[in-house]
Amino acid sequence: MNREPLERTSEREHWDRFWDISEDVDEVYSNEGRVSERLSRIVPLAGRRVLEVGAGTGRDGIMMSMEGAFVVSLDYSSRSLAMIAAQVDHGGPVAPCCGDAFALPFEEDTFDIVFHQGLLEHFRNPGDMIEENMRVLKPGGYLLVDVPQRYHYYTIVKHIFIAAGKWFAGWETEYSAGQLERLIEAHSFSVVSSYGEWLNPPIWYRMLRKGLLSAGIRLPMYPAIFTVMNRLFGGLRSFILGRRWGLYTAVVVGTIARKNQRSGS
Repeated sequence: MNREPLERTSEREHWDRFWDISEDVDEVYSNEGRVSERLSRIVPLAGRRVLEVGAGTGRDGIMMSMEGAFVVSLDYSSRSLAMIAAQVDHGGPVAPCCGDAFALPFEEDTFDIVFHQGLLEHFRNPGDMIEENMRVLKPGGYLLVDVPQRYHYYTIVKHIFIAAGKWFAGWETEYSAGQLERLIEAHSFSVVSSYGEWLNPPIWYRMLRKGLLSAGIRLPMYPAIFTVMNRLFGGLRSFILGRRWGLYTAVVVGTIARKNQRSGS
C-alpha cells in the first residue's frame, strides 16, 4: 500500500524552497551524464529537438546541447530557470521555458526526444504526465524516464521522512523497473531498454552530508575513497547492473521507450 496520511503532495513551493537553498549549482549532485549517455546509445543526439521536463539545474540538457541537440529546458520554478539561464552561455543551444509538465506549451509532434529525471515520482497521476509526453513527441520519438527504484533502503528512509512531514519535496513514490515499463507501455510506447544505476558517492553519504550541512558541518561532495572504490569495483558494478535482477539493487532506474508510429504511417 502506498496511501499516505493527509494525501501529501509535491507542490511548487517545495521546489522554490529547495532551489532557494541550492543556488550554487556546484552544490547539487549531478547525474554523472547517465541520461545523455543512455540516450546516445539508442539515438544520435546531434540535430535532435529535445525537451527536458522538470529540468532542475538543467545540466542534463546542457550536456546534450554540447553534443549537437537543440534543447528546451522546462520547469515551473523561477529559481530553477534562473539557474539554467546562468549556465546557458557555457553550453550549446538551450532554451529555458516556464511551463507545466501536465500541460506542455507545445504543439503535437514537436520533439524527437523527451526526458525527465527525478520528476515522475512526485505526482500521484503519473499516467497524465506520460500521456502529455507522448502528445508532444513525434511518431517514432523517444522518451526517457528516470526515477527512484522501489526495492532499496532509500525507500524506507524516504517514507519515514514523508510520514513525519520532513521530506524536502513534500511527497514522493518510487517504481520497480517492471512497474515503470508497464506504466509507459500503457500510453502508446514500446520499451526499448531499461537500466539501473548505483550512485557515487552512495545515497547514504549524500543524505548524511545534507543533514550535517544543516548543522554547519561541511563534508566533501566527492571524497577520494568513493572514487577509489568505484575504480576497484567498477567491473562488479557493470556485471550486476547488466543483469535484469541487478536493476533491483539500483537506487535509480530508467526506461527508454519509443512512441509507436501512427496507424498507416
